[in-house]
Amino acid sequence: MDIKIKKCTLEDSRKLQEISYETFNETFKHQNSPENMKAYLERAFNLKQLEKELSTISSQFFFVYFNNEVAGYLKVNTNDAQSEKMGDESLEIERIYIKNKFQKHGLGKYLLNKAMEMAMERNKKKIWLGVWEKNENAIAFYKKMGFVQTGSHSFYMGDEKQMDFIMIKTLV
Repeated sequence: MDIKIKKCTLEDSRKLQEISYETFNETFKHQNSPENMKAYLERAFNLKQLEKELSTISSQFFFVYFNNEVAGYLKVNTNDAQSEKMGDESLEIERIYIKNKFQKHGLGKYLLNKAMEMAMERNKKKIWLGVWEKNENAIAFYKKMGFVQTGSHSFYMGDEKQMDFIMIKTLV
């Protein structure tokens, strides 16, 4: 079992778009309308948007490779790139997505550990994320990893208002 992480660059935008579409569809299409999925995917993962995010200094993307195949990715935000005002002492995990065929190999934990390592290197006191209230597997995983639900915020899937739980882990 060979696991590697590679920081994404602008040259990776198409590959990032492909894995974003694939993993988001695998995770959420069975619980959302085709229209709302299409609207969200086109807004969040169009090349111009991804290139903008890849060029943002306070955001970073990483691919995780399993046996030399891209298996998923991580996106973290600090400072003003965070999707909620959590302050300069926090690091946000905006996305952790693993392709279905690579789940249950510890890759989510591997990416989460990468994010925690980055937070500690930057002297952050907290790491946080938003997770859809209906994503029970992810919620259970984050709780197991020491995250606690502290609030919620609205999230739009197309024209449907949904709820994300805000979960925080305090770093020692």
